[in-house]
Amino acid sequence: MFGAEIPIIQGPMLGASTPAMAIAASTAGAIGAIGAAGLAPAALGQTIGEIREAVGDKPFIVNLFVLDPAAPDPAEVSRAMAALAPWRAELGLPEQAIPNKWAEDFAAQFAVLVETAPPVASFTFGILSAEQCARLKARGTRVVGTATTLAEARAWAAIGADAICASGFESGGHRGTFLRPVEESLVGTLSLVSAVRAQLGLPVIAAGGIADGASIAAVLALGAEAAQMGTAFLLAEESAVSAPWRAALAGQDCDSSRLTRAFSGRYARGIENRFMREMAGAEIPVYPIQNALTQELRAAAARAGRADMLSLWAGQGVHALRPGRTADLITAYWAQARATLADTAARFA
Repeated sequence: MFGAEIPIIQGPMLGASTPAMAIAASTAGAIGAIGAAGLAPAALGQTIGEIREAVGDKPFIVNLFVLDPAAPDPAEVSRAMAALAPWRAELGLPEQAIPNKWAEDFAAQFAVLVETAPPVASFTFGILSAEQCARLKARGTRVVGTATTLAEARAWAAIGADAICASGFESGGHRGTFLRPVEESLVGTLSLVSAVRAQLGLPVIAAGGIADGASIAAVLALGAEAAQMGTAFLLAEESAVSAPWRAALAGQDCDSSRLTRAFSGRYARGIENRFMREMAGAEIPVYPIQNALTQELRAAAARAGRADMLSLWAGQGVHALRPGRTADLITAYWAQARATLADTAARFA
């Protein structure tokens, strides 16, 4: 897919994936990706340049969140800050100040994409306009839209996307849902890939619960052009995952993760912990308000080794995690996938 030798995409994970990881994945023959939503426009342009210089003509993906400017109700912000105050006190943090900004300006980030023209750009949390999609494609950038339902996939097809990333409910991290409530958009990866492939004439990238070679083989057999793996790279040497996050991932099972809004205001899947449980009944503002309000708290928890207050994002494939260099993991996953496909063909020949 996109000219890569290996149909594996190293998933873009804001806070976990790094330029070094993306470079390693693309250099190994797969497709590296960088979760760039948290980068200021200047840093975004610099990062794209660094990756391009390192990988040459090999494909890589830049992922952004489609966000409107935030304009929260001051009273809602005050209530959210009050709910977080005891947690901050527990970590010895001072009284919270309102952040200088809630999130990076998507319009400015998008302008950088048009200017720098990376090989592939993917989007989640929302959808581009047809005009925005056309601007990127005119610059030679392939556009991938994240969809958690068939209706969302159709919406991306309607504005001219080149491919659909079908993100099943098994996926770790934030849900990309944008048309209906998350509770009405929890479609499994296999069902979603099958439906999108059957009804839309676009290449499909399978994402969610794909954590080993056997699951790669499964989605390829279903007709996916590539398998996107995020959780599978959390323990890679190039990962930015903090020490307490890494430790919390050890020994987890496929049913260890839960969906929560507690950390960011948008549903995301991660390992259940105390913060998720005790904040379940709190009034939580939408993303990116809560995300900005908990940023300092999460950073302090990481420094203190307090996994009970961290967003421990992970998908349902967490049980299959293995450490290693990104390039070596890709080689191992692809070898296992090819062996699985060959074995399956032999069993039913």
